[in-house]
This record gives sequence, C-alpha cells and structure tokens, in this order.
Amino acid sequence: MPFINVKTNISVSGDAKIAIKSALGQAITAIPGKTESWLMLEIEPDCILYFKGDASPAAMVEVSIFGEENSEAFCNLTEKICIILNRQLDIELSRIYVKYSAVKNWGWNGSNF
Repeated sequence: MPFINVKTNISVSGDAKIAIKSALGQAITAIPGKTESWLMLEIEPDCILYFKGDASPAAMVEVSIFGEENSEAFCNLTEKICIILNRQLDIELSRIYVKYSAVKNWGWNGSNF
C-alpha cells in the first residue's frame, strides 16, 4: 500500500504525468513486496516551493508505505525517483527531497490491514 506524492514548482504536461506515473509504478518495486497494483500516486504541479532561497525547479516527494522501514530499499528508491524527475521534468538531482514514512495502520476498503 504505497502512496507517493510528488510536489513540484513547475508545470507538468499530461504526457509527463503519464511517464512519471509509469516510471514510479516500476520504481516502487525497489521496496520488497510493493507493486504498482497497490500504488496510489499524486502529482501536484505548480506548487509554491522555494529551495535554498529561490524558486528554481524543485520537487518534494513523500513516500508512505504500509509496513516496516527498509533503509537500503528506500535509498535505492530515492535514486530512482530523482532520476525519473530529472529526466521527465529536468529538475536537478540536488533540488529534490524525498521523505519516507513507514505506517503500521493503513485503511482500505472499509477496514485496516
């Protein structure tokens, strides 16, 4: 049950949204047991984001997963996320933050796992 929220301060075309969705769907498998079939993704373009005091292209990505933390898998996914956003949106790797949350209680379909 992963959820990825991508916030960026630039516009994102429809084609780029689809490409990011597909690439993140593949990338989520870096976390053992996680697949695109359970991935929920939000892409928030045109956010007001300042990084290092300026509004150059940047992104804040939040990844929430049901289960335990896996630092090695998270590191691998961070690399993949940064490459995806760099290729699709031309955001410098050094202007992308990725935040992880491992959640023990996750609701779906009227109950919790």
